[in-house]
Amino acid sequence: MMKRFKKKILNTTGPTRSIGAAALIVSIAGIISRLLGLVRDRLLASQYGAGDILDAYNVAFRIPDLLFELFILGALGAAFIPVFTRLITQEKESRAWECAYGVLILLIASITILSVVGIIFTPTLVHVIAPGFPEEKLDMTAQFTRIMFLAPIFLSISALFGSILISFKRFLLYALAPIFYNVGIIIGILFFVDLWGPVGLAWGVVFGAFLHMIIHFPALRMRTPSFRFTSLRSLANRDVRNVGRLMVPRMFASASNQLSLLVITIFASLLATGSITVFTFAMNVQSVILGLIGVPFALAVFPVLSSYYAKKEREHFTTLFSVTFRRILFYVVPLSFLMIVLREQIVRVIYGGGKFDWEATIITYQILGILAASLFAQSLIPLLTRSFYAMHNTKTPFFTALFSQAINITFVILFIREWGIYAIAVAFSIAVTINMILLMILLRKRIHKLNGRSIARTFIRVFIAGFIGAAVAHGMTYAVDAVIGPIDTFLKIFAQLLIAGSAGLAAYVIVSYFFKFEEFYTLRDKLLPRLFGRPTVAVEEQKLK
Repeated sequence: MMKRFKKKILNTTGPTRSIGAAALIVSIAGIISRLLGLVRDRLLASQYGAGDILDAYNVAFRIPDLLFELFILGALGAAFIPVFTRLITQEKESRAWECAYGVLILLIASITILSVVGIIFTPTLVHVIAPGFPEEKLDMTAQFTRIMFLAPIFLSISALFGSILISFKRFLLYALAPIFYNVGIIIGILFFVDLWGPVGLAWGVVFGAFLHMIIHFPALRMRTPSFRFTSLRSLANRDVRNVGRLMVPRMFASASNQLSLLVITIFASLLATGSITVFTFAMNVQSVILGLIGVPFALAVFPVLSSYYAKKEREHFTTLFSVTFRRILFYVVPLSFLMIVLREQIVRVIYGGGKFDWEATIITYQILGILAASLFAQSLIPLLTRSFYAMHNTKTPFFTALFSQAINITFVILFIREWGIYAIAVAFSIAVTINMILLMILLRKRIHKLNGRSIARTFIRVFIAGFIGAAVAHGMTYAVDAVIGPIDTFLKIFAQLLIAGSAGLAAYVIVSYFFKFEEFYTLRDKLLPRLFGRPTVAVEEQKLK
């Protein structure tokens, strides 16, 4: 029985055979994770409202997140995966694993030291990033922050394990990690708070980070039973140095993004109580689409793009990029339109009730509408940046991010007095759109061909189809209102959202059929066989050969 169980796990976590299947695995897990994230936020909103505790909780994330995102998130994967993939592709597995061992030791040592330093200087750091908080609120934020400094240690180790699994195109357990992270946070909300008070929220984050790390072990252990800590000589490995060299520019790119968030936090702390919380909630809602579409496709194609570039198969590189770019547009644009049209219903369903009052609801859904307007850009940036990373170019995304974030910060400074919290949302949307455009232009100059006409044609037609779908959804909200009366209960709001959203999506699918979208037929040929047992079409890699 154990042999059958082990065989089943091995098959489940084995190499994914297509980009679409890999993205599907990450997307399904992402759906579960994002739903749990919304459950988490609803629990927080209903229990605490847009008040001091959640402001302190959200600000407490900033400094540990800065540590993790600056040194690890994006930087590690962008630098480690191309080096590790190249060594595996060239059948130099011993060198590849020696590189992984060295990076692991370096990560544990550096992040632990930085976390300890952060814990020591937490009060000073909190005063800097939240100058508008009163003393009692600052003390609460500092207490949360000290505890949360433990999370980057687990998340850093988890990030390396996940990068190894991605390099081998093993996506399942990697995709499950965020689910366990949210489970840990929810456990903190439901149980740890009863035991330890509000600081239980912070301990829930640490517990979630531990679960995020531990979930990778089964697949990693099956892939390489010899995975272990090794001697300090691995730190002098030339491949480890190469990873470090590639990480530095990406670290600065992450720093520019985090600098923007820190500046936003500084200014938002000077606004009314709850401003940080409502902005964070709106950001979390619109990030669902980013997490379900933009990031999974970018993660799925990254090792393949790296492999194509290493083999100097530039035509395959360009074709895969173009197909993925258009596919992201096909999914994201209509969902963005629907999110803008149905933003009030979405926020009321997720956050309405408990201590989250009507004023906070209004501000949240207005911010959501502004952020959703740039979702297409947010969802394309992961693909664009990883296309550069696949070419071992981490400098270009750094400079474009730095420029766009400078615009972001400038806009916030100029307009926050007049527009308040809305200036932050507008500045963010403008900055990410500029970043996406710059990356597209510079990538075009780098590889000389992006199938630009196909991309432009897809964008225009998807925009038209998405607009039609949104118009149908908007009209359907009035029809539902006329049939069931005032929308004043949770069930009525949910019914209006479900019916209007379904009608909008149906309209989009019908228009896509008449426009003969290639992406529509690809979706049909992949989804229907899985549902009804018909033969599947060839995978993307086979089409490129």
